[in-house]
Amino acid sequence: MSGHSKWATTKHRKAAQDKKRSALFSKLSKNITVAAKVGGDPNPDNNASLAAAVEKAKANSLPKDKIKQAIDKAFGAGKDAANYEEIVYEGYGPAGVAVYVEALTDNRNRTAADVRSAFRHAGGNLGTNGSVAFQFERKGEVIIEKSACEDEEELYMAVADAGGDDYEDAEDTWVVTTGANNAMSVKKALEDSGIEVKGAEIVMEPTNPTQVSAEDAKKVMRLVDKLEELEDLQNVYHTMEMTDEVLAAIDE
Repeated sequence: MSGHSKWATTKHRKAAQDKKRSALFSKLSKNITVAAKVGGDPNPDNNASLAAAVEKAKANSLPKDKIKQAIDKAFGAGKDAANYEEIVYEGYGPAGVAVYVEALTDNRNRTAADVRSAFRHAGGNLGTNGSVAFQFERKGEVIIEKSACEDEEELYMAVADAGGDDYEDAEDTWVVTTGANNAMSVKKALEDSGIEVKGAEIVMEPTNPTQVSAEDAKKVMRLVDKLEELEDLQNVYHTMEMTDEVLAAIDE
């Protein structure tokens, strides 16, 4: 079950960079609020989407009081009520790389204009619903610091016993992949086995990565960075294959 996904490695490297952005806590809080509201229950034990949103927030160091405020906002009234809607944008970036974007917004027109502008300036094209979704598969991911489990054979057995599908080496962490509906149960099973878990989340993984040149990789990442800077956007996924050459170009 072992593997070395350069796509996962870069994705989590980007996640670490995102922590420096002032908008990150706002995005995490908004995600919690919507998950709580849609699930209709403020208790993560009874609301799987909320549980995943809270885990992602904890993994990115969102304070407990901020998490509570975000949950409370889901059940507020009047000016305290949450009125976000979930929207997905799909399109193609430079070199034909598919891009799948998840947003939470209280102003659909504003968000659509911002996303369209980002694609246009990066040399990409915003498509219609369903135009690229088929190139991704929704999966669960459980993140484990390597310091919490340094023995790979031990990890292999623990992941298998917990019901995980696979695991990947992502520099200083192990990334355990699961079915989209199994992330929380696998996380709990790993914790019950004595392995400390950093966090868990639901992601969209590319099923057929697109090969690009180092130069095109830089253009794609400029689009991804521009999209991630938008406060309404929660997650940005792409199909660019993360080869050694591409990783080196992105790190420059």
